[in-house]
Amino acid sequence: MSSDFPVRPELATVVVGVDGSPSARSAALWAADEAARRGQSLYLVHAADTDRRALFVRAETLQAIREAGRDLLDETAAAVQRDHPDLTVVKELSKLEPVAGLTSTAGRRGTIVVGNRGLGGFAALMLGSVGLGVAARATVPVIVVRDHGDRPETGVVTAAVHGASDLSWLRVAAAEAETRKASLRLLSVWNVLTHVGSVATMLDDLDGIARTRVQEVREIADLLRHDYPELDISHHVETGTSTPGILIDASAHADLLVMGTEHRALGATPALGRVAHVVLHHAHCPVQIVPSGFTDGERREEQ
Repeated sequence: MSSDFPVRPELATVVVGVDGSPSARSAALWAADEAARRGQSLYLVHAADTDRRALFVRAETLQAIREAGRDLLDETAAAVQRDHPDLTVVKELSKLEPVAGLTSTAGRRGTIVVGNRGLGGFAALMLGSVGLGVAARATVPVIVVRDHGDRPETGVVTAAVHGASDLSWLRVAAAEAETRKASLRLLSVWNVLTHVGSVATMLDDLDGIARTRVQEVREIADLLRHDYPELDISHHVETGTSTPGILIDASAHADLLVMGTEHRALGATPALGRVAHVVLHHAHCPVQIVPSGFTDGERREEQ
């Protein structure tokens, strides 16, 4: 493991989707806090999908959709600036469908924020299709916000660590913790069930695998301390039979849970892995998904 190319990623502009749902309004208010912490602009995006709708609705209907979208953006911007009067707020009425509209506005460096549900039923049970679509397709960090009312802050950012290859995206988690003046907790779940079932697997093998995991997480923590010397960083390896369950429990004691993920193909459509999918549905705090290679892309642009 090497830190030959130290990167302190810039937490750039914040882009939040607005669709008129209570979940989206909560996400917008949360995103405003995030933008203010970063000292960055907030982009409010209402994806009206008028390009597609123009194929089957009348011009008068499209105009009404645009006007409703502008009213929604104005109302949301006013609510945001009541709490953050000095925040730069940009309103964007996109002609694209929601996933494409948000990713287009975010570009290569922004962070996308979405609510856990859009308009529709089963709001408390499921993550909306837009949230899943953005998290699966975006090449920038995505934060999914589940509204928990006035949940008190914990002063902790938790990052779900799998191994040594996570170091690049973990710098995003470190930057988030530093911005919040919070501590960073590196949490790795050693799921014994992933290492049993083979005839060759012996108890001493399992013990060695566990020791290797602990050493890897310790080395990652040391490298992050080098890059962020004033940040309080702790590292933990927990053993269990349900990786999502342990991460969901940990989210109850964090202000933000950060996960790195590699998008995988499900047929012709990108999809999240099982662990990220379950955590996004059930976490007790906002969850940030950082795509693999995101900070590597930043480094290439700077060189």
